[in-house]
Amino acid sequence: MAILVSNDDGVSAAGLQALVAALEAVDEVWVVAPDRNQSAVSHALTLHRPLRIEPVGERRFAVDGTPTDCINLAVNAILPERPRLVVSGINHGANLGDDVTYSGTVSAAMEATLLGVPAIAVSLVGTDAFEFTAAAQFSQALAKVVLREGLPPDTLLNVNVPPGPPEAIKGYLLTRQGKRRYSDVIVEKVDPRGKKYYWIGGGELDYVAAEGTDFAAVHSGYISITPLHLDLTNYASLQRLAKLHVPWPEPRA
Repeated sequence: MAILVSNDDGVSAAGLQALVAALEAVDEVWVVAPDRNQSAVSHALTLHRPLRIEPVGERRFAVDGTPTDCINLAVNAILPERPRLVVSGINHGANLGDDVTYSGTVSAAMEATLLGVPAIAVSLVGTDAFEFTAAAQFSQALAKVVLREGLPPDTLLNVNVPPGPPEAIKGYLLTRQGKRRYSDVIVEKVDPRGKKYYWIGGGELDYVAAEGTDFAAVHSGYISITPLHLDLTNYASLQRLAKLHVPWPEPRA
């Protein structure tokens, strides 16, 4: 068995290359990743067209689909046997708080978890001039631990690494998912023909400052490890919602 690596930035992304180089010291590595940038596609699965797989090197494959497609194809069609571990990343930018619901990087790890394979998603906080050394080194160390000790059922690890060299990072913290504050994220412009068009994601993003969250950890110089569970049920609300009475079916006259 081997380690499967994927991402949402594309098979040629620098973060993926750094991750592969680090994990090759742990076990044989296979790469199945999108053939182009698929950031923010969430957990999309391609159902209405055929998918194509292109070999791009030894144990390296590019897929013209989403990160979820890549994991599904890798586990069920490409790899000769099921991988021991899936590591998705290293993402070019953070995946903190509510952003995990949009993330293709995290969704690749989710798909692996659904398929019964332990999974880690790794992201490097920042917007440009990415230095992947610390994230790659930590991914290698964490992969060894997960391979040895496993993970709880239906749980993946979402890892966010602060920017900077390894010596600048204070350590790591086990965190809970934080809360994002969204501002005016729609940018409206007019094209040369006078028609309006829109960009999503143009506003400044903020977060709720709360102790113990992924946001608090990375902004304090720590690597954040957040265990994410695939059961999205709000158990705290079940008792309250049980008191609701929905008049269905409607009484007949």
